[in-house]
Amino acid sequence: MSEEVQSLPQTLPQTKKLIYWLPTLLWMAAIFIFSTDVFSAGNTGGLVMKISHWLFPNLTDDQYQEIHFGVRKLGHFTVYAVLSFWLFYGFRAGSKLRWKRQWGLFTFFIVGIYALLDEYHQSFVSTRTGSIYDSLIDLSGGVFMLLVLWTLSLRKSEAQRLSDVQNSASENS
Repeated sequence: MSEEVQSLPQTLPQTKKLIYWLPTLLWMAAIFIFSTDVFSAGNTGGLVMKISHWLFPNLTDDQYQEIHFGVRKLGHFTVYAVLSFWLFYGFRAGSKLRWKRQWGLFTFFIVGIYALLDEYHQSFVSTRTGSIYDSLIDLSGGVFMLLVLWTLSLRKSEAQRLSDVQNSASENS
């Protein structure tokens, strides 16, 4: 009995790590669903058309096609930017550090691999096509988010430095 109680604290950090990784796993599952027939161009077109015509009542069919294409590509970019955020969040796992190059590199590689696997998956769906160009858009979204996170980590560090300088100045007075 006492052995079980002593081993309990060792398992808690693993449970805590799972909590940090759960959003990533759920988002990856969502991406898998986005890659099915349910989210094919034919199935998303109706909603995009309704919104587009509501915003722009005089829209021509060619203009609508361009908007629909752009919305779908922006979707790729955004979905993988969010994946990048959640991956980085999982690697960070509550650390007080804002940025580690290793976290960024791991995130970059996983986003790239998942983007390629996602397009490969789409090549088996009859209403979808796999495209290396979409993988590049996906990776661009992931890199964009990493740049945002890196920039924010720098700004946080500058704020901390300013606070340190102010604290140091007040201690010297």
